[in-house]
Amino acid sequence: MTGVDVCPLARIGLFADLPEADLRDLAARLRRRRYARGQIIFAQGDPGTSLYIVESGQINTVLASPEGKELVLNSYGPGDVFGELSLLDGEPRSADAVAESDCQLLVLGREEFVRFLEERPRIAISLLASVTRKFRRSTRQVHDIAFLDVPGRLARALLELAEANARATPEGAAGGFRVTQAELAGMIGATRESVNKWLGHFEEQKLLRRTRGRVTLLRPDLLEQRIY
Repeated sequence: MTGVDVCPLARIGLFADLPEADLRDLAARLRRRRYARGQIIFAQGDPGTSLYIVESGQINTVLASPEGKELVLNSYGPGDVFGELSLLDGEPRSADAVAESDCQLLVLGREEFVRFLEERPRIAISLLASVTRKFRRSTRQVHDIAFLDVPGRLARALLELAEANARATPEGAAGGFRVTQAELAGMIGATRESVNKWLGHFEEQKLLRRTRGRVTLLRPDLLEQRIY
């Protein structure tokens, strides 16, 4: 028994339309795993054997160059699903998945996933929508790196982090969010030095405030203008 509660599963978009009996069936197939901060969940090139649901913590999917540079493709928090692409096409993992904090994941093996999908084909529509959203985000990320300067990419990343935090915490946007300069650099394909420079510039312009590792956006409207 995994002790997985069906209520959180019902709040996940991919499974939101399932009746309670199907959610109980899904919960019985899941395995719970814990990972420490910095631990690799899977590496680029690994076979795709599992789908993951985040119960707690944060996971980043990352592309790394031979020189050690990293680009964060996606960040996942509680309720998010990742790792489904390789289960669909049978290809190896296209990026690393790394625990950015201590985290707890629910894991569904490929055979169980395929069987569950075949028994409930309507989930395929939700799954397709999930994959499409990630593809659109990756396309925009390529666009930003190609056509936006560092401050524009940084402004977009800060706005997205603030929006995600507003959905995930009771304090909303007013509470700010935690992020390091190294994490921001990885998200936008820039150096830590450039991120530090432009964070300082935005702070001087009173667009944001930094306090004990937290960033609070004071003028998101002006940051939005900086993207274009």
